[in-house]
Amino acid sequence: MINIYRKTALIEGVSYLILLFIAMPLKYIFNISEAVKYFGWIHGVLFLVFMVILIATALKYKWNLVRVIIYTIGSVLPFVPFILDKKLKEEYSQS
Repeated sequence: MINIYRKTALIEGVSYLILLFIAMPLKYIFNISEAVKYFGWIHGVLFLVFMVILIATALKYKWNLVRVIIYTIGSVLPFVPFILDKKLKEEYSQS
C-alpha cells in the first residue's frame, strides 16, 4: 500500500507542476486556455485519487491526523511531494 501511495503522490505532484509551470503560462502568456482546462481537469482527478489513497494508507499504517494534514498541505505546494516521498521512502525501507 505504501508503494501505491508513493507512486500516486509523485504522479499527482508532477501533474501539479505541469499545471503550474506549463499550462498556466500557456494560458496567461500565449492565451491558450485549453491547456489549463485539460491539465486542470487531469490534475483534479489525480488529486481526488491521491486523497482516497492517502486516507486508505493512513488508516492501514495508523498515521496520526497531523501527518495526514502535513501530507495534504504538502500536496498543494510545488516540489514538497518529492521531499515527503524521499522521507517516506527512507522511513519504510528501514522496516
